[in-house]
Amino acid sequence: MASTSYPVSDRHRLSLGPIATPDRLLLGPGPSNAHPTVLQALSRTPIGHLDPLYVALMGEVQELLRYVWQTDNRLTLPMSGTGSAAMEATIANMVEPGDTVLVAVKGYFGLRLQDMAGRYRADVRTLEKPWGEAFSLEEIEAGLKQHRPKILAIVHAETSTGVCQPMEGIGDLCRQYDCLLLLDTVTSLGAVPLYLDDWKVDLAYSCSQKGLSCPPGLGPFSMGLRAEEKLNARSGKVPNWYLDVSLLNQYWGSDRVYHHTAPVNMNFGMREALRLIAEEGLENVWARHRRNAERLWAGLERLGLELHVPAHLRLPTLTTVRIPEGVDGKAFTLHLLNQHGIEVGGGLGALAGKVWRIGLMGYNSREENVDRLLNLLEQELPAFRVTAPAAAAAVA
Repeated sequence: MASTSYPVSDRHRLSLGPIATPDRLLLGPGPSNAHPTVLQALSRTPIGHLDPLYVALMGEVQELLRYVWQTDNRLTLPMSGTGSAAMEATIANMVEPGDTVLVAVKGYFGLRLQDMAGRYRADVRTLEKPWGEAFSLEEIEAGLKQHRPKILAIVHAETSTGVCQPMEGIGDLCRQYDCLLLLDTVTSLGAVPLYLDDWKVDLAYSCSQKGLSCPPGLGPFSMGLRAEEKLNARSGKVPNWYLDVSLLNQYWGSDRVYHHTAPVNMNFGMREALRLIAEEGLENVWARHRRNAERLWAGLERLGLELHVPAHLRLPTLTTVRIPEGVDGKAFTLHLLNQHGIEVGGGLGALAGKVWRIGLMGYNSREENVDRLLNLLEQELPAFRVTAPAAAAAVA
């Protein structure tokens, strides 16, 4: 029987030149600019995801992730997906229907954890703080005592507010109340002091595109022994095949059993990004981020701008600065982008239209970037201030 031939439609055919993108300095909430060495690694010729050379590289990536997280967790690996995939992996693997999950919400990404846990049919409870504050140990303990959760989920570095949650003692409380501690480290890994083992963190996740100076596409994930025990005791399969760590561990563990086609070149980039952190030294990386953040904070205050978060809770990677009264915040950020190629973020959720979010992450955490932005704010922000009607009338 002869096959039928159909006409080829050109309805969606485009005639395009090679891709051309402008150079941008990404000083927003992420992504940040990738290190040039990382970009070179990404452009290397791919090799197979079961090639012995790649298998060796996988081990290097895992060991260096343990270094930047300061953990000995066996189950530490980069999820093939963005940070949100790693975020969902923590929920998908741990939550069984009816499990009580307590989410400490102090910003947009706490709300995302709440949403994800609900989708896996958890009994979700919340503790809440205003966007710009952090939880005290007393508040955490009161929540654990009241709700008796199986999991406490909290954001270490809240990207929407610029708050760094103090972690000392929270892990001890979770052990005392027999629950797992799940920690979002998306805007802290590779840039802000993190001690998964010393803090007794049971599950953590992050992303590739912020403190690690890599493009988006991988989601570092780490699971401790207590979480492994809960995973192994599940009554049924993990309801997300792609993110099932019991399957992924057969690929990332010693067996190297095929699970999916890994993003080989992204892991080339991740390997180089982590190698550069190890070469600089983790404490030196943390100190650099802190030093440049303090330079930014002092400069913003010198210009008369108000920072949203108290000094003792500020993130070195993400600064929220209040948009001055009478300034169209979005118009100014568009001006920075279109005229100077600099990206600065706006507010999310409760802070939408109220703050700018300035990121100094990974490769971008450098003095020259701080000074360039401060100079532009000093020289060009005054033109975006609108004189209040009452003041204008008084002058007339």
